[in-house]
Amino acid sequence: MPLSGLLEAVLAEGDGRALAEAARRHGVDIQTISAMTPLAVAAIGAERERGGADRPVLVVTATSRQADDLAAGLRCLLRDRQVEVFPAWETLPHERLSPRADTVGRRLAVLRRLVHPAPHDPLRVIVAPARSLLQPMVPGLADLEPIELVSGQSIELDTAVRRLVDAAYTRVELVERRGEFAVRGGLLDVFPPTEEHPIRVEFWGDEVEELRPFSASDQRSLDTKVERLVAPPCRELVLNEDVRRRAAELALDYPELSEMLDAVADGRAIEGMEALTPLLVEAPMVSLIALLPDGAHVLICEPERVSARASDLVGTSQEFLDASWSSAAVGARAPLDLSGATLRSLEETRVEAIARGMLWSTVGALDVGDPASTAEPEDPVVLRATPALRYRGDLESALRDTGELVRQSWRVVLAFTGPGPAERAAEQR
Repeated sequence: MPLSGLLEAVLAEGDGRALAEAARRHGVDIQTISAMTPLAVAAIGAERERGGADRPVLVVTATSRQADDLAAGLRCLLRDRQVEVFPAWETLPHERLSPRADTVGRRLAVLRRLVHPAPHDPLRVIVAPARSLLQPMVPGLADLEPIELVSGQSIELDTAVRRLVDAAYTRVELVERRGEFAVRGGLLDVFPPTEEHPIRVEFWGDEVEELRPFSASDQRSLDTKVERLVAPPCRELVLNEDVRRRAAELALDYPELSEMLDAVADGRAIEGMEALTPLLVEAPMVSLIALLPDGAHVLICEPERVSARASDLVGTSQEFLDASWSSAAVGARAPLDLSGATLRSLEETRVEAIARGMLWSTVGALDVGDPASTAEPEDPVVLRATPALRYRGDLESALRDTGELVRQSWRVVLAFTGPGPAERAAEQR
């Protein structure tokens, strides 16, 4: 539901105007109720856009669910494509489990838009749970280009298959899950991690003739057609020549890991291989902060909850590393060092952000005393609000309270899911 007009009304007067003015000057700490957090974040994003800043706002929440809920609210206040969630892995970095293909696809899509922004498609707000903020990543992920097939394009089927294999797609007999592909004659079935349905690509010789979504459950084509297939990589550890060579060398040093390393050396994606990323990638791991442009704004929602969550994640990650890989280096020529993938502390992340000239501020209901805040030493902006009553279908009470607010000279905004309910409510006034 578009509510951009509500944002403009809030920023026009009172506490909202004070927030808008502060957001234009510097990083600002905000005190308000949790229901007002989307408005506060959207206000900062809108003011940076009005000021000509092309640097996005990174909003950090304690959990993934909070990130999704906040992003849903922000999409009502800002244009939909301006807001993206940078999801966290479902696993810890040192678990012998791989993140889901759809999670990887969403992460890579956000990173590409962040590092290679399109003038007509700006990314204003990135919402990230604490885990995704603290987890180091393989350098160069934002530069990975998705595989694109367009109707009428000239490309050999073998070339398309080879590129899918390089992007860590798994070849199967029947495509049922994201990250899989199948070849049957001149048909190429692909299930990109970011799509709702797999895509069937029909080749006529070396030309893409038709692209059509199909149902993964019964393999039947759907009635609609698509003009383009965009298939981002399914893994954040891409099995390129350097990674394969490194895996073959390490298999001799770490016999306990030979099964996993031999598969990687052969170019076969195997469950849990991401845990060995620091050994397989020679370049140092990078943080999400390192990919943000200089001068970006980092906004911590509910700083005490984020700080507590970050502390728990770092401790759990270290414990898991010590417990799960303690015997993996038995008989090895050198110690097993996977510390490069260990979650970084919130303080380390803050220091890196400040060194890059970024703003670091907070929004929460508690007194703002967060040591991670870099706002000017002045009183925080307070957005005074009270939680709305839940009328649960009691229209009479809702109209009575609305009338009382109008008599008290309040500006009242009523939002409905469609014109029908709005017209019926207007008839009851």
